[in-house]
Amino acid sequence: MNHTFHLRTKRKPQILIIFSLALFMLITVSCGQESQSTKGSESELIIKIKAVQEQVMVQGNISEEEELAMSSLCRLMSRDNPFDYGREDVILFKDVENAPIYNDCEELSAEGTKSCFNESISKFIKQEFNTSIVNALDISEPQQVAFFFIIDENGILSGMKIRDTELTIQAEIARVLKKVPKMKSATQDGIKVPVLCSVLLTYGNEIIIELKYIPSGPVD
Repeated sequence: MNHTFHLRTKRKPQILIIFSLALFMLITVSCGQESQSTKGSESELIIKIKAVQEQVMVQGNISEEEELAMSSLCRLMSRDNPFDYGREDVILFKDVENAPIYNDCEELSAEGTKSCFNESISKFIKQEFNTSIVNALDISEPQQVAFFFIIDENGILSGMKIRDTELTIQAEIARVLKKVPKMKSATQDGIKVPVLCSVLLTYGNEIIIELKYIPSGPVD
């Protein structure tokens, strides 16, 4: 009995720290979006946050899965994550004249540059992706998630969108994309342009990366 109490007492400060961080980030985002007309009332998001806080306090302990989900939420809500999709001047990767030039993809034809970009980005994501996160989910069959990112006119990844999937998978994709190296920008008619790339990731027993055109775009 004393041993159980000791464990719960030891873990509770860590749990509350994680929750407090997530709470702060979520409140910061929600406050930035809140209009003056709703300033005096609690948003639906704040109500849900408070419900989670109450549950943590009552429960006194959380599972590893719950702790991982909270940690993932913190990473997703970080202001360092480039989720900006406000640009309307991006060109689809399949339509751009000259694709962004990834490391070691110089001095190739237009089609060769695109193929090299696809291969290099796929290899990078697969190597960087932490497969232990997938193993922890203990899924019975492979799952898929689509995500999108923008390589801007400076050759830097400046925006991303990840479709709805496991929170831990979303956070891991965001972490990996933030590490994509700077490259030479894409060009259209000799002018540097931002490019929108779309990826289908399959996770399960193995990680499969496919850079392909996804018609519906990053809107849902």
